[in-house]
Amino acid sequence: MTAVASLADEYMDLLFDADPVWPAMLGFKPPRSGLEELSEEAEQRHRRALREIIGRAEALDPSGLEPQDRITRDVLLASARARVEQIDARLVEFTVSPMFVAPASMLLTILPMVPVSDSAQGAAHLDRLAAIPAYLEQVAQRHRTGVASGRVPVARLVRASVEHVDRYLAEPDADPLLRQEPPDEHFAERRAALLRDTVRPAFAAYRDVLEREILPHGRPDERPGVCHLPGGDALYAALARVHTTTDRGPDDLHATGLALIEQLAREYAEIGGRVFGTSDVPEIFRRLRTDPALRWKDADELLDTARAAITRAEAAAPEWFGRIPEQSCAVEPVPPAEAPGTVAAYYLMPSADGSRQGTYFANTYQVTERLRHTAEVTAFHEAVPGHHFQLSTALGLTDLPLLRRLGDFNAYAEGWGLYSERLAQEMGLYSGDVSLLGMLSLDSTRAGRLVVDTGLHAKGWTRQQAIDFLLEHTPMTETEIVAEVDRYIAYPGQALSYMVGRLEIQRLRAEAERALGDRFDIKAFHDLVLGSGALPMSVLADAVADWVSARLR
Repeated sequence: MTAVASLADEYMDLLFDADPVWPAMLGFKPPRSGLEELSEEAEQRHRRALREIIGRAEALDPSGLEPQDRITRDVLLASARARVEQIDARLVEFTVSPMFVAPASMLLTILPMVPVSDSAQGAAHLDRLAAIPAYLEQVAQRHRTGVASGRVPVARLVRASVEHVDRYLAEPDADPLLRQEPPDEHFAERRAALLRDTVRPAFAAYRDVLEREILPHGRPDERPGVCHLPGGDALYAALARVHTTTDRGPDDLHATGLALIEQLAREYAEIGGRVFGTSDVPEIFRRLRTDPALRWKDADELLDTARAAITRAEAAAPEWFGRIPEQSCAVEPVPPAEAPGTVAAYYLMPSADGSRQGTYFANTYQVTERLRHTAEVTAFHEAVPGHHFQLSTALGLTDLPLLRRLGDFNAYAEGWGLYSERLAQEMGLYSGDVSLLGMLSLDSTRAGRLVVDTGLHAKGWTRQQAIDFLLEHTPMTETEIVAEVDRYIAYPGQALSYMVGRLEIQRLRAEAERALGDRFDIKAFHDLVLGSGALPMSVLADAVADWVSARLR
């Protein structure tokens, strides 16, 4: 093993020790027990360890490394520096939301997905459940620290989090933490007692802290952005760097989003003319929002449509990819307790031990109010050829260090997902013009994210300004727009990653096509992009440039 690969493995052990749920969810054995420590002291210990790893990686001269080791070094430095910036942002102090990005909500979303297939995994999982009271008390204390220093959450999201916990406590028989099949009788008995006597009382206590101590200090809807927090401008710049892996500033990103929205209007006019007989974009938006034929009749119809789209994509994939994941993608509804406060859909990568398939979760909450024309494009983004291909392929790259297989660069990951939406059009996967309007709808959303995320967090927009902008420039329903805006408020900077990443992948492909001409191979290009694991955008650009140079020799 090379020095770089060894350092990358040491770094992954550091991350796994800091957040033992992550390797547990991936099915790594032996399982680690416990939960992440979120106290200030634990965070600072972790930060010091990260800085020590960074120093050692910087000391390795890249000119003397083999190509893959150079990439690994660059990935390691980018990942560790990003984690330092996230610690310095003190996100835990003001991140309160029913979404999984908030520490407390994460427990109810992620822990039910941890594999528990044998007694050893069962014992480790029981330890995690037993650790929940201490974990939630640490989170509560960090919120208190945030209040004392002016880093406070948004009041609306605190209320939504209280309601989320209330729903959880009101239905003990539907507890998502009961989801795993017990590996033995002792596990079932011990879990039931822990949930009754330890876990639910801890959530009730945390809920009371939110309502009594945090909510009175919450920011109003008129000041939802992090620019209203102490040091907010620098904080947002750091989060934008983390999520885009670029140095593009808020003004540049804002302007890019506005330009894209203008370009999309021309596509709406063309396709909308065929579907609705009008090229008037506001009228097309109105029809997309209000036409009863574009709503689901029930949850089964939504799920069946997603499954059919993924099946078509899997059948067409060999013409576009040389490397195909062995496991197909499962489709399931978002768990009921989570559904009211979460996104329209998301993907969970398979476990490393193969015990859990990669799964596309579609939100069937209030299904008759959800738009059917976006079902196919969402499935292509989240599943095939999107995140399922991307993450399953990366997990199978056993010749690379684990860091490369599990990298979490948002611009790469979400950029690939968004690239896949347009790739699906090239592949002929959309069932018709209505579904193509769905593709444009999500394009509008991601372009709007550049405008709205920077608007909220850098330009001081109110929540209503953000809602109004998306109502005017996207065909999403108001219900969806409200959920989107609250997501951006809770997760600053992440919404930038989608379009920034897609534009870069498209740029790199176009440059490779121009340079190689008839020698360009789309299957080889896709295998290159997916075959190196998640990369920062600058590192991906170097990898594509090297690939092009090699083919020109």
